[in-house]
Amino acid sequence: MSSQPKSDSAPRTAHARTRDALGRPLHDLRISLLDQCNFRCPYCMPEDEFHADYEFLRKQQRLTYDEILRVARVATRLGVSKIRLTGGEPLLDKNLAELVAGLAELPGVDDLALTTNGMLLAPLADQLAGAGLHRVTISLDSLDETVFKRMSGGRGDMKKVLAGIDAAEAAGLSPIKINVVVQRGVNDHTVLDLLDHFRGSEHVVRLIEFMDVGNRNGWRMDQVVPSRDLLEQVVQRWPLRRVDKNYPGEVARRYKYVDGQGEIGFISSVTEPFCGGCSRARLSADGVLYTCLFASQGTDLRESLRNDADEDELTDILSRIWLQRADRYSELRSPELAEAHMQRKVEMYRIGG
Repeated sequence: MSSQPKSDSAPRTAHARTRDALGRPLHDLRISLLDQCNFRCPYCMPEDEFHADYEFLRKQQRLTYDEILRVARVATRLGVSKIRLTGGEPLLDKNLAELVAGLAELPGVDDLALTTNGMLLAPLADQLAGAGLHRVTISLDSLDETVFKRMSGGRGDMKKVLAGIDAAEAAGLSPIKINVVVQRGVNDHTVLDLLDHFRGSEHVVRLIEFMDVGNRNGWRMDQVVPSRDLLEQVVQRWPLRRVDKNYPGEVARRYKYVDGQGEIGFISSVTEPFCGGCSRARLSADGVLYTCLFASQGTDLRESLRNDADEDELTDILSRIWLQRADRYSELRSPELAEAHMQRKVEMYRIGG
């Protein structure tokens, strides 16, 4: 069984309250372990572009575990207490438990989580929990077999994903969150069935507006189902009550079923941006630090790491990056004009969601 997230009693240094140009603290670090995935979701890694001959990062281009731990250790000095491992698909890294164990030992890490599509999770859940992982988030866009196949690029096995969820629950990797990217005309008609399946399970389903992340997903505003519309549909079937955020900067608006059968969340970054509370930095597999999900560029840390920058030097670099941060992409762009927004953005598969 995994240990529960630690209390927020770990000591902090003088850097603990590092805030960006808009006063937002550095609280979360998302670490992408590799840019490869065993799915080909059309909104992230469409098969026609990420084919058998596509050249992903080579091993020597990716950060080593030691390099990742060095960055994470410095990030905790600056106030990070939540670390999430992402991809690509992080479970393709066969030695992942070793990295989890190293991150779990860092002072100040209160919440250590993993985002995965769940296909490879079942045989690894106990090992990851034993290494110190606290919880998992599963990307699962539909329980309709045909829709699921389409949205995983024909590569997903839903039975294995559901087995992974069960194994994670048994291993104590909870609360388990189920992330659902809702696209109009693709999977929006299956949302209520998915919610019904997980009601009473204590797993938290989060309905995510289809976002204009990256440059390859063919995003259009008419494909977005606004969260307010989804909320209306859900309330017509199951009464809900609004509940407070778990922590400052939480992106999901939380609701609980009035009948006590669990919780759902809505992530509305297109129609109701929440940049003002964003406290996340993202580290790509090749060592670039991004300060926004929609960033067009980041800061290369790999060169400094491989030139033997010590902890103080790395602290200065990260601190300077965060102090200068003023990203507000979702608040500044108008959803109605987003289709014409030509800014080149980093791809989601490189930095996680």
